[in-house]
Amino acid sequence: MDFSELEGIEGLRWSWHSWPTSKPEVASLVVPLSIMCTPLTPFTELPILPYEPLNCSQCAAVLNPYSRVDYVSKIWVCSFCYRKNPFPRSYAHINENNIPAELFPTYSTVEYHLGTGTVSGLASGLVRSPSALSGLRSNSSSFSSVSAYSGGGSGLDWAGVGVAVGPAFVFVVDGCSSPEELEALKRELLHTITRLPENALVGLVVFDAMVKVYDLGFTECLKVVVFHGERELSPEQVAWCSSRVGLVSTKVHDNTLAVREGWVRNRVVLAPVPLLLSCQGAFGPPSHEAVSWEGISSTKKGFLLPVSECEFNIMTAIEDIHSSPLVKPGHRPLRSTGVAISVAVGLLEGCLINTGSRVMVFTSGPATTGPGMIVNSDLSYSIRTHRDLHNGYASYYKTSSEFYKQISHRLSDSSIILDLFACSLDQVGAAELKFPVESSGGFMMLGESFESEQFRKCLRHMFDRDDDGNLKMFFDASIEVVTTKDVKICGALGPCVSIQKKNDSVSDKVIGEGGTHVWKLGTLTSKTCIAFFFEIEHEQNAQPSSAFFIQFITKYRCSNMGLRKRVTTAARRWVGKHSPEIASGFDQEAAASVMARLAIHKAQRNLAEDVIRWLDKTLIQFASKFGDYAQEDPSSFRLSTNFPYETAFFRLMLNREGVVNSLIMVQPTLFQYSFDGPPVPVVLDVCSISPDVILLFDSFFYVVIHYGSKIAQWRKLGYDRDPSHESFKKLLEAPELDAEQLVAERVPVPKLVKCDQHSSQARFLLAKLNPSVTQNSTHTEGSEIIFTDDVSLQVFIEHLQALAVQG
Repeated sequence: MDFSELEGIEGLRWSWHSWPTSKPEVASLVVPLSIMCTPLTPFTELPILPYEPLNCSQCAAVLNPYSRVDYVSKIWVCSFCYRKNPFPRSYAHINENNIPAELFPTYSTVEYHLGTGTVSGLASGLVRSPSALSGLRSNSSSFSSVSAYSGGGSGLDWAGVGVAVGPAFVFVVDGCSSPEELEALKRELLHTITRLPENALVGLVVFDAMVKVYDLGFTECLKVVVFHGERELSPEQVAWCSSRVGLVSTKVHDNTLAVREGWVRNRVVLAPVPLLLSCQGAFGPPSHEAVSWEGISSTKKGFLLPVSECEFNIMTAIEDIHSSPLVKPGHRPLRSTGVAISVAVGLLEGCLINTGSRVMVFTSGPATTGPGMIVNSDLSYSIRTHRDLHNGYASYYKTSSEFYKQISHRLSDSSIILDLFACSLDQVGAAELKFPVESSGGFMMLGESFESEQFRKCLRHMFDRDDDGNLKMFFDASIEVVTTKDVKICGALGPCVSIQKKNDSVSDKVIGEGGTHVWKLGTLTSKTCIAFFFEIEHEQNAQPSSAFFIQFITKYRCSNMGLRKRVTTAARRWVGKHSPEIASGFDQEAAASVMARLAIHKAQRNLAEDVIRWLDKTLIQFASKFGDYAQEDPSSFRLSTNFPYETAFFRLMLNREGVVNSLIMVQPTLFQYSFDGPPVPVVLDVCSISPDVILLFDSFFYVVIHYGSKIAQWRKLGYDRDPSHESFKKLLEAPELDAEQLVAERVPVPKLVKCDQHSSQARFLLAKLNPSVTQNSTHTEGSEIIFTDDVSLQVFIEHLQALAVQG
């Protein structure tokens, strides 16, 4: 069974393709019943239907190829709950020779394009060609006519009717960055502004010890609202402050006017209220007019404006950003990152932008003041380590994590995405910020410098456009799962949030984000992958060989604010006890990805040692269940090639990638280049290192080109520049071309490392190789050695076999 081919048809990878009918048999499988779902899988042939889907009146499942249809009575029977549903009048002309695309057997996935410009009903679809009704297809028509109503790629050929206002982007910039870093960041932000659609809303927030929100609608000078970086503000306070101008003005210096907002007693501000600063800039002299209370409500809200109205203003404001004053000796810069994020989210909440928006944070250091701080500004206090987090010695970790969890709830409620671009040699607080970034589906990039090619490529890739000129971004998404009555939903792991919407298909057992059959996602990409977990009902009446169904309904919004709904319906069969179809339908790659996600989920709540013990126990149980062996005889142990070995042990960040990329993270690839022929894959072992070969290593986050000692010596001698050594020149070029292709196609952009054998950079490769030869090995002459106390894969497997065959 080709599981990759099935994924290309359904966008799904099942850990088990045949499910047992009894609960004890399911428990003995060890690997849970699960599906890796990539909702926006690019299909070569995807029907695009410009009308509303038909839902079952009882279970809300969408009409699909597995539904039984009575064309005479115009009734369809739901394949999930067997409810009879009448077709609406718009389906009056359907018959056996003229069926809707959603009923065609080859289309397990269809996409509905909704929105203000779409009229309801099948009959409302306009005829786009003489031979094709919108959403209808004749059985006698050829496959070539499918292009009349289907699109390729992600299925966005019919853009629908967009609305006036586009998505919103609030750029949150760290003013404590060094001048060089800030200049590089400003260049990229200015370039990003030029690539935004004219109807996109933009806002700008700059933070150091204070948080400054720019009023982009004020044309006379640069004007900002300043919030104190040590005080936490509620969303209501941010919304109230951002819609008003101050009451009492005080001269600050020759060309700056400060207007204090709030209740003032003896010129001391009470309560967590902001300051409004109006500074001289490119727009002319500063404003000095007094502001009255009566004029507050009529003040223009210019903190979030379309690019068409404020492009010059925001570009001028970005150019005006300067690095904060010099830091006190022996101290870190005062960064109020938490308040800056809270204010940016509050700005979007106050403007009621809940159909698609991003808060994009650019920082170069840890938060040192206010809510969300992770370390004291005094350098005598070291930043928390991984051991400190486990031992409870990280002073600010718990409070900061709780603060950011509250932020994540606000992000979910308003469909806001939080992105983090952190470029620093120091920690920036990614551990605390991980939860809101991941739960909102945001992008996280950890780099060394804003001047790096990695940062530039990542940021520009986010603002790529499709053939219609729309941003390749999707917002305000949700996924609903509908199941046959015997299948229960346990939960999901990935960039999603449970909205606690229960029905009869929701299990009491919770895995990850559970207790629901609908999940909220801030955004989606064509590679976003979510793992869904299931169990069967206690008293199950299904018969072996009968079918069960699972449907995924993904609703999302394009960057032009048009609504889309993609529906995928899949069917599998129940099998009897000890059926051979269970083992033959096991997808080891999907199972490895699922187990890795479960390990990551457990690691967030348990000690690493406990997670490793759980993985050990799980692997032993699995090998004992499916291995072929004579009891108490380890040498007789055999395991089918359908099953994984060590891949489930690696704990890596793979919660949103699909199966292929997850496997690269779990078990990196290694290719060998030599004079003997084309590149060949080799085992991930220290024995693969040789003086006269080049190795190309890919671990998803790092791509390493490793030159053997002889190859490196010949390169240093310049043999590749000698025309008589053309073959050597081609040998050097081959891995570089392949590495450049890997780097160009992947986001986040992996770090490219070029190193020679025995050099310090070779550690990027040696750290991932199986230590079959160590300092304790007896015969090491002429071979590479890894200095480690870890056991080799062979020793590990021998112990696994011994434990698996025990009685």
